[in-house]
Amino acid sequence: MTTTGAPADQGLAWLVTGGSGFIGTNLCRLLRRDRPGDRIRVLDDFSTGSADRLGDAVPEAEVVDAPSWGTGPEILEGDVRDPVAAEAAAEGADIIVHLAANTGVPASIAAPRQDCETNVLGTLTMLEAARARGVKSFIFASSGAPAGACTPPIDEQIVPRPISPYGASKLAGEGYCSAYHGSFGLATVALRFSNVYGPFSGHKGSVVAAFIRNALAGRPLTIFGDGEQTRDFIHVEDLARAVITAGTTRTPIGGEVFQVATGAETRVAELVELVRSALEREGVPEVEVEHDDPRPGDMLRNYSDISKIRARLGWAPVIGLREGIAATVRHAVAAADLPSS
Repeated sequence: MTTTGAPADQGLAWLVTGGSGFIGTNLCRLLRRDRPGDRIRVLDDFSTGSADRLGDAVPEAEVVDAPSWGTGPEILEGDVRDPVAAEAAAEGADIIVHLAANTGVPASIAAPRQDCETNVLGTLTMLEAARARGVKSFIFASSGAPAGACTPPIDEQIVPRPISPYGASKLAGEGYCSAYHGSFGLATVALRFSNVYGPFSGHKGSVVAAFIRNALAGRPLTIFGDGEQTRDFIHVEDLARAVITAGTTRTPIGGEVFQVATGAETRVAELVELVRSALEREGVPEVEVEHDDPRPGDMLRNYSDISKIRARLGWAPVIGLREGIAATVRHAVAAADLPSS
């Protein structure tokens, strides 16, 4: 087994799969800002993200033909389902943050086999690469979806009963992480992300990103259902801090699952008004709101209990929803090159 992690004087070496996507871009940006001595490698097939988008957030990032652990973030093009690409990327890494995934309930319902191949086989391939290359820590990006239809708040003790292929694939990933900790001693941890929003999310299908994108294009904001459904909205910088905390903690957390959220329940109808108000402050004319049928597989209520991660890792969110939405809208307006008031 190869054990070629970063020398002590060079900080930690982070491999971020799906690192050119929304969360990966923000994670890499935060690592560069707060841990400049650490090194970053991204493995991405660019199916949703792009090297240019990551470069906008982290100008030093560069696409490379072969991994080298240089001083600046390096980007490797490759598929997490490819064992050769996975092992090459994992060589020398201390921590793997596995973000690459097929995301979202509707996409999984439309193509459940593809969802399984990407999320389950991709995770298994990266776990095998971590084991083969002696990686110290493996952080798996999970979701509240494995819990399925349950009475919130969601916590780590709820028996999972997913109601969508996406939830099932994420639950399988959690199971493999637990198994690789139990069988091989790999320090895995599954972080169940709640609804994430923030800068560099303009391409995403998530509700905040879709609302802002539609508003800037002059289209109405579409609420699926009556707007009374609830979600737990977390700013991506808070979430990225949780990932870094999980990767750097001295607390033994191998094989465990943590909810990463705010613990606050917000109705989608309330979210719409926050977005509309923030858009108006940036000079975007008032936008219309329309309703459509509820989407299959969506839960009516969804928010999390974050007492475990507070107690075990000392992490808590610091960015309030109103503040976070305002900053996200400002970023989107600037990126769209629209005049602001």
